[in-house]
Amino acid sequence: MKKMIHFAMLFLIHFSVLGQEKFTKDLDFDGIIDSVYVNTNESRIICMLSSQNFKEIKSKPIEILNEMSGIIDSKNGFTFFNDWMRAGYKNQFRYNKKTKKIQLIGMSRYEFGNAANDGSGESSVNLLTNDYIGNWNVYDHLANDENGELIKLPTIKTKMKFGIINLEDFGEDTYFNFSEKCSTLYYKEKKQIFNSK
Repeated sequence: MKKMIHFAMLFLIHFSVLGQEKFTKDLDFDGIIDSVYVNTNESRIICMLSSQNFKEIKSKPIEILNEMSGIIDSKNGFTFFNDWMRAGYKNQFRYNKKTKKIQLIGMSRYEFGNAANDGSGESSVNLLTNDYIGNWNVYDHLANDENGELIKLPTIKTKMKFGIINLEDFGEDTYFNFSEKCSTLYYKEKKQIFNSK
């Protein structure tokens, strides 16, 4: 019993430390290393830039913060990811030299769907160009001689506008809003496919 309690405490400490680890990189392009991390106590992304005297720049609270969340490197910036068992999000940030702010420039998401993988797929949006691409699957119960089959919907390409979102404006509502817009496009495409049969 003591070993189990000891193991559980080490496990919790391990994840607590992981959530506080800082990702370091020159984000504001001044030759000095900056840092960004997910503060699990506050449930926020915190970024500190040398050009702003390492003052904390905080996101809005992210209430649904999973153990499988954190910061990873991306081209000219960083990506915040938040993964669940069957779905997840990535949110890419980059320093904007004109506004001197950390700006969200892209979002992507994936889903495995239900047990039949109905609704599985992935999508992304480039917030600089407003270009959206969605690759989704739907389970057709009548396909394959009514044995059912997972079919790929035609790739959805359209414009999706969000406006400028800086780190201080960013919260889980940002990517949940993306998810809702994405879902609307998915169901519209699904309806067209099944209505044409």
